[in-house]
Amino acid sequence: MHVPDGFINAPVSAVTGVVAAGAIAVSLRGARRELDERTAPLAGMVAAFIFAVQMLNFPVAAGTSGHLLGGALAAILVGPFTGVLCVSVVLLMQGVLFADGGLTALGVNITDMAIVTTVVAYAVFRGLLAVLPRKRRSVTVASFVAALVSVPAAAVAFTLMYAVGGTTDVSIGKVATAMIGVHVLIGLGEAVITALTVGAVIAVRPDLVHGARGLRQRLRLRVNGELVDAPAPAAPVAARASRRTLWLTGLVTSLVLAGFVSFYASANPDGLEKIAHDQGIDKKTEKHASSDSPLADYGVKDVSDARLSGGLAGVIGVGVTVVAGSTVFWAVRRRRGSDVSPASTAHTGA
Repeated sequence: MHVPDGFINAPVSAVTGVVAAGAIAVSLRGARRELDERTAPLAGMVAAFIFAVQMLNFPVAAGTSGHLLGGALAAILVGPFTGVLCVSVVLLMQGVLFADGGLTALGVNITDMAIVTTVVAYAVFRGLLAVLPRKRRSVTVASFVAALVSVPAAAVAFTLMYAVGGTTDVSIGKVATAMIGVHVLIGLGEAVITALTVGAVIAVRPDLVHGARGLRQRLRLRVNGELVDAPAPAAPVAARASRRTLWLTGLVTSLVLAGFVSFYASANPDGLEKIAHDQGIDKKTEKHASSDSPLADYGVKDVSDARLSGGLAGVIGVGVTVVAGSTVFWAVRRRRGSDVSPASTAHTGA
């Protein structure tokens, strides 16, 4: 759903740019409350993982493919504010280095793929957890549904933006029908990837999953016919994997997906690209400002072997994204630490 330059006119692109900038500012502030010394490194890895999985287009219909958007996954793993930042970092890296998603349309893409997906997914996720049993399995089920809903929600958001600022005269009814229809199918793929990833992390480090915090119910015992809270355990159960092991596992997985598995991804155009071509939305598409980038179109310039070229581009992309994301979240984490003054902690020891 990466919108290229020329799909949306300049005024709407400018407005969405302001919206995106405001949302990022709010998210930077909100992420200070979500990130700590344990989860800040995970956030950088989540951004890199989303970048890698977005290279894996999967077929969804005749001549059409889809890929992960990542808003739901990021929101559930590291929190909604940090999730917006994760996806925004990915979109920035893709636009600047790989000519994927227009630079003048960066505000459109952040609004659609980072803000809408994250907000909708997290709202659905929290709503479901409020009614489901307080178990880890419920987190996985809720993440599946939240991810499924977030993708057609982004398709609706794009349709609305196109209705206001589209550069071609195309029936909005046809655009909406096509966009929502194909992105419901893409949402199923998003839901499977999100649920599997969230479930895998919960299995080894549930304490690091933002969406799973506070789910454990206090054990209650029946004493003399009455239910009473059981004493808290003396020490927490040891985690199955250290943070470093989880981080390294995520990095290796991302590198393998982007550097090797991506070669076998579907070559069909994604949902927006296919619909844009079929409906004539792409008539005024502009040349990308980064089209001369040595990594444009996810290949390394002057490397003739397609497998090697794509693999190297994927590995470079994962590396750059994890460094950029980790730098952002490390800075946010440090800012949180500087905001905690001695006066603010003086009354916490009683």
